Amino acid sequence: MRQSNLFYKTQKEFNNQELSKNAQLLTRAGFIHKLMGGIYSYMPLGYRTLNKIENLIRQYMVTVNGQEVMMPVLQPAEVWHKTGRWDKIDVLYKIKGHGDKDYALSPTNEEVVTPFVTNFISSYKDLPMSVFQIQNKFRDEPRSKSGLFRCKEFRMNDLYSFHASQEDLDSYYDKVAEMYMKFYTDCGIGDETYFTYASGGAFAKYSHEFQTLTDAGEDTIFILPGTKIAINREIIDDKAALRDIVPNYTDGMENSFEQRRAVEVGNIFKLGTRFTGPFNANFVDKDGQTKPVIMGCYGIGPSRVMGTVAECLSDDKGLVWPEKIAPFEWHLISLAIKDSETAQVEDLYRQLRDANFDLLYDDRQNVRGGNKFAESDLIGIPNKIIAGRNFFNTGNLEIQNRATGNTQQMNLADLIQFARKNKCK
Repeated sequence: MRQSNLFYKTQKEFNNQELSKNAQLLTRAGFIHKLMGGIYSYMPLGYRTLNKIENLIRQYMVTVNGQEVMMPVLQPAEVWHKTGRWDKIDVLYKIKGHGDKDYALSPTNEEVVTPFVTNFISSYKDLPMSVFQIQNKFRDEPRSKSGLFRCKEFRMNDLYSFHASQEDLDSYYDKVAEMYMKFYTDCGIGDETYFTYASGGAFAKYSHEFQTLTDAGEDTIFILPGTKIAINREIIDDKAALRDIVPNYTDGMENSFEQRRAVEVGNIFKLGTRFTGPFNANFVDKDGQTKPVIMGCYGIGPSRVMGTVAECLSDDKGLVWPEKIAPFEWHLISLAIKDSETAQVEDLYRQLRDANFDLLYDDRQNVRGGNKFAESDLIGIPNKIIAGRNFFNTGNLEIQNRATGNTQQMNLADLIQFARKNKCK
């Protein structure tokens, strides 16, 4: 991609209409554009990053046997009445259609996925089954002031699993929890993300959240010393829960837990028969007995993950993307002045593309080198390839890592070998 053709525009100053750091940074760097509170357009840089997050999710969904489907966002009110949630979810968008028919814009998909999947389940031989989707979701958020953390329209990956027994659900649930942590590590926020106990509500004894530490977070968690486990504030005063969760718990031990602000980047629930019951979703077991299908659900917000990475991995220069979710892995910056130098960089660009570099090429001739470097830091591409005076004289390129600032000199052949070696990690 040539930067001269890229649809984007960076800003020198923060947008004073945005209150959150993630929205300020992503707007300044030309990743998103605000239509109204909680509703954003994604520009090419932002959309590439969002797509990479979602494709990474897809790779991990396969490891837990998830099969991708697409379900409707527009849903009839009848299915929501069937589960009793039409009047219980206060952020549900409700709209009227022809004939005064009521519809909902989906914030979640249990009401659709349950009859959809279980329509094809009749025997224990059909289980377990897991399906997932990634789509736009809608919530009538009253407080859309946190950038990509709290949107009215947002991207959501929801995975649903269907089982013949509680034991099978428990085993699958643990595999998904482990998979989630690997995903967050790939996104660069694994070290700051905690497996957090929260209320299970009407579904189960507990649900579990994945909370990433950030002062911009809207949640408060209590971290068990020396572990990657935390407890959400809403259950921290429940002594029975603490005795259940905390090994060798004694009264007052919670006072030693580290209290931190965090943002929820995922959650998982053991739904049991909460939704299969209302839809009479049953199967026949190996003994010929009719039993209810048991469910689990698992959610990751790709757009929320994007905002969290922007909050957590940025510095005073701008964004700092991990390679696996960066809009581009490499940023070729030309410092050519003469036509002959421009021709050298153009040839370099062609060779890098032929070597399958995921590359943004700053080919702009009317922009000073200092401005190019500052803009590259703001956008946050992980690696710079600087074609400057040394390249024109000796063929050596300067390679600079955005996160560490470390630089090294190498020729094109060494760069290609270096990139291939590191791509395998």
